Amino acid sequence: MTYQNIIVSTEGNIGLVTLNRPDVLNALNQATMNELVDALEAFDRNDGVRCVVLAGSGRAFAAGADIREMAGATAVEMLSGYRFQQWERIRQVAKPLIAAVHGPALGGGCELSMLCDIIVASETAQFGQPEINLGIMPGAGGTQRLTRAIGKYRAMEMVLTGRPIPARQAEAWGLVTKVVPPEVVLDEAKGMAREIAGKAPVAVRLAKESVLKAFDTHLEGGLDFERKCFYLLFATEDRAEGISAFLEKRKAVFKGR
Repeated sequence: MTYQNIIVSTEGNIGLVTLNRPDVLNALNQATMNELVDALEAFDRNDGVRCVVLAGSGRAFAAGADIREMAGATAVEMLSGYRFQQWERIRQVAKPLIAAVHGPALGGGCELSMLCDIIVASETAQFGQPEINLGIMPGAGGTQRLTRAIGKYRAMEMVLTGRPIPARQAEAWGLVTKVVPPEVVLDEAKGMAREIAGKAPVAVRLAKESVLKAFDTHLEGGLDFERKCFYLLFATEDRAEGISAFLEKRKAVFKGR
């Protein structure tokens, strides 16, 4: 598929998706979200890709939703337009997603970064939910994922004031995984993706599902899910290869079986 708003490529067994609307700071209009979902789901189906990096072109990761699309919308139009269906489909992507964030990640951009499993941020990055300044509020998970990441009181401050926070503060609050100089943020994310891509794919998938389950259920339910995934991995060829390689003091070669 030919994309108009994103750039898609592969490097070995990692996929790379770059938001490519730099003239509007990669604002997330419906067309961009549709393309993003299509690309991520294609990578998810591709056995040759084991981890995906999401980045933005130009001066920003993504400065939020495209406000022009919402300017004249009614409540019924917002409800019937399935505006957030794409976000749910991204949430269902099984392979690890790593966000490489530089510049503003605001509103929908912040929410998109939080849909990823790991966030590598440039020292120039800013994270925020400024929707309150428009008389609205976050609608793509900002009130929920942000609260789970940084706690009630800090989330309240960000959501109710609309003020962004810099990368180092986001790191201190637990919102991002790592902060690096701007010139290496994409390379850092790719390096992490390559490291993850070298692990056993089935184990990576089930480990991701288990971590996410911690946000969806109580402790006992999460522990039960984790144990079942753990047992299931003993039916894989990669488990046998991983243990054999450890005992034989060699590098394991995982095949996703």
